[in-house]
Amino acid sequence: MGFETQDVERKMLAILKVLSDSQEAIGARVIARRLKDHGVELGERAVRYHLKLMDARGLTQLLGRRDGRVLTEQGIDEVGSALVKDKVGFAISRIELLAFRTDFDPQNRTGSVPVNVSLFPKAQFKKALQVMKLAFAAGLCVSDLVAVADEGESLGELVVPEGRVGMATVCSVVVNGTLLKAGVPMDSRFSGILQIRNGKPLRFVELIQYSGCSLDPSEVFIRARMTSVAEVAKSGNGKVLATYREVPALCWPIVEEMVTKLKEAGLDGLLVMGHASETVCEIPVELNRVGIVLFNGLNPVAAAVEAGIEVENHGMSTIIKYQNLIKFEEL
Repeated sequence: MGFETQDVERKMLAILKVLSDSQEAIGARVIARRLKDHGVELGERAVRYHLKLMDARGLTQLLGRRDGRVLTEQGIDEVGSALVKDKVGFAISRIELLAFRTDFDPQNRTGSVPVNVSLFPKAQFKKALQVMKLAFAAGLCVSDLVAVADEGESLGELVVPEGRVGMATVCSVVVNGTLLKAGVPMDSRFSGILQIRNGKPLRFVELIQYSGCSLDPSEVFIRARMTSVAEVAKSGNGKVLATYREVPALCWPIVEEMVTKLKEAGLDGLLVMGHASETVCEIPVELNRVGIVLFNGLNPVAAAVEAGIEVENHGMSTIIKYQNLIKFEEL
């Protein structure tokens, strides 16, 4: 009985997460489809059953048979605190899921790419663009391709709330997804703060391991104001967001080929790619492995936060069609 109760709680938490990611009321059919996208197999009838339980507990509220449900204040609190042990490793799970959903073809430049979504107050968006412009121009990002949406519009599966402007930036997981489709396994190890000196990567000064984290580490670093992206863009010295990955040394030629193709499509972000068992940015590399350091796609947004602009970030949040992205300079 205890196991069954725990299983119900996990399914309810999964539904709560889907509802929390939506800015509008959604019904059982949409919830079931989005759960499947996240690897949770739960039919429409089963979702309805769990929603009734959640209504009784005051976690959700039915707005109408056609309109669907939204979270109550109690439901929002539950998402933030329930089953914390299940959220350990949530970051690495999100990376693996986004990598699997990425179907970008660098040869034909078609398909979807993973993105981060940042929400800016409307009144501050113009100022944010000016601040981020330097970071994009300096190449402190995965790509200068972005997507923008006004309130009520969607960026992937995320609907921009009232009073906000949403901007999607390409996430470094695009490298994971592209290599996965090419048959190369990529181990995402850390997200961290990378020190840049004279325009070149020096060393990691802070690290958070993906497998032991319940949040996207980049969101933590940005909130804590631990970056100096704007200063790096101006002088070539400071601290930026970066990620560390490893691939089998045997796959090095394929990795080099795919990274080149991504770069030609405007999706780069590669900072350092070492050689077999070679230490990279003071990170020791295991035997027969190659260390890779990538820029984090949220660096330009971090520069905006450094300038005092209020930003709500959803790192590694969804996928967007490559054809729907535009150059930042066109904004």
